[in-house]
Amino acid sequence: MTSTPPRWPVAVLGATGAVGQAFIRLLDAHPWFDLVDVAASERSAGKRYGDAARWLEGHMPAGVGALIVKNCTPDEITAPIVFSALDSGVAGDVEAAFARAGRLVLSNAKNYRMADDVPLVIPEVNADHLALLDRQRVQRGWRGAIVTNANCATTVMAAALAPLHEAFTVTKVFATTMQAVSGAGYPGVPSLDILGNVVPFINDEEPKIESELNKLLGRYDGDRIACADIVTSAHANRVPVEHGHTVCMSVAFATRPSPEQALAALRAWRGHEAVHGLPSAPAQALIVRDEADRPQPRRDVDAGRGMSTTIGRVRADTLFDLKLVAMSHNVVRGAAGGSILNAELLMKSGRLAELARP
Repeated sequence: MTSTPPRWPVAVLGATGAVGQAFIRLLDAHPWFDLVDVAASERSAGKRYGDAARWLEGHMPAGVGALIVKNCTPDEITAPIVFSALDSGVAGDVEAAFARAGRLVLSNAKNYRMADDVPLVIPEVNADHLALLDRQRVQRGWRGAIVTNANCATTVMAAALAPLHEAFTVTKVFATTMQAVSGAGYPGVPSLDILGNVVPFINDEEPKIESELNKLLGRYDGDRIACADIVTSAHANRVPVEHGHTVCMSVAFATRPSPEQALAALRAWRGHEAVHGLPSAPAQALIVRDEADRPQPRRDVDAGRGMSTTIGRVRADTLFDLKLVAMSHNVVRGAAGGSILNAELLMKSGRLAELARP
């Protein structure tokens, strides 16, 4: 009889916010991780979590409400694995402090994404980029480490483009995003600004898309990432949708595929084999819809328990070579779920004991 391995204790920083709450929901009854610490700002520290958090979706998992909220410092947090939902305004110093203290930090913030020694990872797309951790720890003198996941809109794009880049080499992308209000956190966008409206600006979103995509689709080359050579132009828009970022893309390739060839590549793609069977990994990382009016957030956002990317409308393009539409759950795949999957991948590789020390 095979015994069940003990679960790793984990913490959530920024636990009272929308993404922090998503971490807590997704970690509930997780087979490999046990939530033991929640941390937030000084105004919440010392309170019961159930009193400090305004719970936004579904039911608060049993037992979490009684946890005492701690400050975001490694002196107070005992867990060796830390999921960070902190705002970028404070994440940089806090996450570095935890890494120096020997903790593995799985970060949603932008602060370290483009650092040349920090992995920016979507496991199905670039699991091998985690090899950067060896350089990171030597270069920075950290006992722990930081792993980042991508901007939520870039995650949609990279997942959809990865199989096409592998097969035909993407050279240019013209992208227009339609991003859900949950991407702005809580309370987020005022209702009178978003109801019946489209806001054609999201602060700092377009530069993140235009830079992160090249690192995600780049090649691990020894101790560095050779970024992909893709010219991207992005237009970011906030729309009155609760969950699910939709991206419309026109794409140019070094080798021009027909729509049929592109669809065949998308349908055949399974992503990095190391991800297969992980607890948070969907059965299908990409789902291709044939209907003329899909994907739609209302109908497709929960595909693969929110971890799948749905693609549709793959067709010839008059500007470049192909155009397509992609959509996934911004809070699950594009934030908390993506970080948890990164941690699962590290556990499967056997590296957690090396990277995370209580």
